[in-house]
Amino acid sequence: MSAPSPAPAPAPSAPSTTAAATTSSSTAPGAGTSRFGPVALVVSAGLSVQFGAALAVMIMPRAGAAGVVTLRLAAAAIVLLLICRPKVRGYARADWTTVVVFGITMAAMNGLFYQAVDRIPLGPAVTLEVLGPLALSVVVSRRLVNLLWAGLALAGIVLLSGHGGGGGFGSLDLVGAAFALGAGAMWAAYIVFSARTGRRFPQADGLALAMAVAAVLSLPLGIIEAGPALLVPSTLALGIGVAIMSSVLPYTLEMLALRRLPAPTFAILMSLEPAIAATAGFLVLHQALSALDALAIALVIAASMGAVRSQTTRKRG
Repeated sequence: MSAPSPAPAPAPSAPSTTAAATTSSSTAPGAGTSRFGPVALVVSAGLSVQFGAALAVMIMPRAGAAGVVTLRLAAAAIVLLLICRPKVRGYARADWTTVVVFGITMAAMNGLFYQAVDRIPLGPAVTLEVLGPLALSVVVSRRLVNLLWAGLALAGIVLLSGHGGGGGFGSLDLVGAAFALGAGAMWAAYIVFSARTGRRFPQADGLALAMAVAAVLSLPLGIIEAGPALLVPSTLALGIGVAIMSSVLPYTLEMLALRRLPAPTFAILMSLEPAIAATAGFLVLHQALSALDALAIALVIAASMGAVRSQTTRKRG
């Protein structure tokens, strides 16, 4: 999720990285069977993060939105730092600038999203948030087919938001909706800077360092809102679970996927998130799904499958 120089736009950098990965993989045994590997990573990340978000909604009454964000980011940072043990020497100023901006983006994205789900249901919150990656796919894409798949995904997202998870846009708290849209903008920035960080730092080292930055930024807000509640053993344990499901696993999987997928295709695949969120809301939070919800889910899945097919077709070409 990151490129070598801080200034370039994401559109040219992502395809060039994908082209390099394609060249190397096409000569390896079994390359044809691994084309859907990055897609599986993205889908797995989506499942993890949305079920983690449902768990976070359940513990929000204990620690508040800012407290949940602090628990999530701090626990994730500790886990990643222990696992990766990233080195801190040998990097240029531009490398550190990238990782710090990535950390700021993660802190903002998480903070805004949990402020949103504290005010509006999970399904509509994710629906509004995913507009950020969809807008990114339209802006950076140079192929008409990606615009068509984005349009189909957007149709499904609008349908889902209008009829699922609590009455549609008309009944939403406007402040909560604004927080969700802000989280979507940060999500688009996250895609860009995660790709840049992933190409500057080996393995998940950059992610671990950026997560530490995000945790430090969120800590004061969490302490102010939750205070001693952050240290209650049951709340702390649930927070660690949210951190693993919503940060450690999905961010690592997405970073690995973005090393092999162009930003437009990755962004369209993010249209699966409202469908996954609706499923998590149904299974964990007992939010019912209507027939229109099912149709909306079918639309976003069709758009994601189309994006995958167009990507693998381009690789074969």
